[in-house]
Amino acid sequence: MNRSLGLWAAAATGVQVGLALLVTRALAGQVGPMTLAMLRYAVGVAVLLPVFLAQPRMAVPRRDLWPILGLGVVQFGVLIALLNLAVTRISAGQAAIIFALFPLLTLLMSGRAGMSAKRVLGALLSFAGVALCLGGAEVPVDWIGAGLAFAAAFCGAVCAILYRPYLQRYPTLQVGTRAMVAAVLALLPLALFEATRAEIVSLPWGVWAGVVFIGISSGAGYLLWLTALRHAPASEATLFLGLSPIVAGLGGWLFLGETIGGSFAFGLALALAGLRLALTQGAGKGLAIMRGGS
Repeated sequence: MNRSLGLWAAAATGVQVGLALLVTRALAGQVGPMTLAMLRYAVGVAVLLPVFLAQPRMAVPRRDLWPILGLGVVQFGVLIALLNLAVTRISAGQAAIIFALFPLLTLLMSGRAGMSAKRVLGALLSFAGVALCLGGAEVPVDWIGAGLAFAAAFCGAVCAILYRPYLQRYPTLQVGTRAMVAAVLALLPLALFEATRAEIVSLPWGVWAGVVFIGISSGAGYLLWLTALRHAPASEATLFLGLSPIVAGLGGWLFLGETIGGSFAFGLALALAGLRLALTQGAGKGLAIMRGGS
């Protein structure tokens, strides 16, 4: 395993998800959320599938194949459905702040091996920084909506932890393509319930351009994410996903004319400081292991 490669892949994933959030926000109101999710991952599959088919495929026994497919459905189908339901009851900003608990939940669920006082404190500081960047002074009053957003974060944490054993056994592309195909098949009936096939085909070219951008970046980003989980512990890799809403907020200010609060710079600094603190412990352990093996 190459921990450094895993952490760089996780950082790149955090930026990619933030850019995808930015474009998704730009498309809001022009295409339904389930339709957008299905098209996004369908394009991602179209990107991954030729490479998948061109490579020698490793046989995946059913005892591993079904969990891999199930994780794809949960990560891309159930998680998105929960978030979409959440934003019908609470604001998108509130949902993003609650979903930013994803790294902390992953850390708490990873067991004693991934726990340390520094890592927990760093994750808490990073979460506080994200909340400041998003202007998180307003507490959600709809607890059902808040619970749905929390359930989405919980699903993401579970998937991040459960993916790792399969990524140790099989190539990243083999796992990622199969999981994303399962997600598209699960999202297809929801998308067709939301919009007819004719409505999907007749979407404006500008929407299709955004969908293609999100889809291509999602295909590449998913491979980056699985690479991160393959080489670094989930308790470390998921910390970088806290950067996603910050990247989206900064991009909205630069390209969409959205406003950011006066606390954004302080929140960004706090999030980065928390990230560095949380990863210091892991780096120290890595150095100790290297010294011990020399």
